[in-house]
Amino acid sequence: MAKKTNNLSLLLLLFSFSIYAATPPGLDDIDSDLIFEDRQLDDELTYPDWFKLPFGNLKDNLKEATDAGKKGIITYFGQKRCAYCAQFFKTSLADTEIQNYLRRHYDVIAFDIWGIDDIIDTDGKQYTEHELSIHYKTDFTPSLIFYDAGGTPVFRLRGYYPPYKFRAALQYVTEEFYKKETFAEYFERANTGDFFLLGGLTERDFFIPPPFDLPLLQKDKKPIAVFFEQGNCHTCDLLHSGPLEKDLSIHELEQMDVIQLNMWSETPVITPDGVKTTAREWAKSLDIFYAPSIVFFDPDGTEIIRVDSVTRFYRLLGVLDYVNKQGYKQVSDYQRWRLQQRKVSP
Repeated sequence: MAKKTNNLSLLLLLFSFSIYAATPPGLDDIDSDLIFEDRQLDDELTYPDWFKLPFGNLKDNLKEATDAGKKGIITYFGQKRCAYCAQFFKTSLADTEIQNYLRRHYDVIAFDIWGIDDIIDTDGKQYTEHELSIHYKTDFTPSLIFYDAGGTPVFRLRGYYPPYKFRAALQYVTEEFYKKETFAEYFERANTGDFFLLGGLTERDFFIPPPFDLPLLQKDKKPIAVFFEQGNCHTCDLLHSGPLEKDLSIHELEQMDVIQLNMWSETPVITPDGVKTTAREWAKSLDIFYAPSIVFFDPDGTEIIRVDSVTRFYRLLGVLDYVNKQGYKQVSDYQRWRLQQRKVSP
């Protein structure tokens, strides 16, 4: 069972379109954004009517957007029965403020990650839709790739994020903050300080206590799962009280070495490649910008996959299964592994 190390009050920040003006969302609003059934949908999704289809050459889509005075294009990678895609449409894209801001600055070009149509990317290379989704490592749908006016991919969002985080990502790219800082650094500037950052974490029996010497753990020849969390984190609480309370999830995690780090702390860590650092600096070097994020390493210390967006039970279970069964050694990408397994919804 999960338990809290202390009961500090929740402080969650909601970005407006100025980074310095933030309004905390209520818990009811947050929960409605984050708690949903993530089984495969019964009915196929319909794109918003303002999404655009690819012309075949993304340079043509980009030209149409920039001729209309827009900053660039966003390629959307989804699936027809994806519950996370449906939640994205229902929350962020249904928000009038977000939608208006998005449409003012970008054209959104829709792709199905299983599509077979040929696409020429802005660098002139040709792919099928599925190959393009692999190229941009869109392990989780929905995924978004932001292109600037020159056709350069400048930012990727992989998975579903609640509206306040998506809103921040939009401004991060549109105002070109990516040219001088990571998204993690950008978002950190809206946090309220150590009281918010260093509150208690949720303790679990499967977490290995310090010291956190990952090369030493590699001698166990098990996968390593590193949970990056933060104090007073409602999204972390929902992961622990939901997906991580399931027996199937616990069973999979018990086959790994699992550690938990406060992503803002100075806790000493030795990384898989032997670097002595702190949890804060390691999270920064990995560009961790969402709490909770889980990064999985193979027994040799190579990153396998990470979950750094909203994750409900079936998505989490699929990733745990992929790691423990070494699916990454058998197929070229995570989505194909999930399709082959057909044990839980993709």
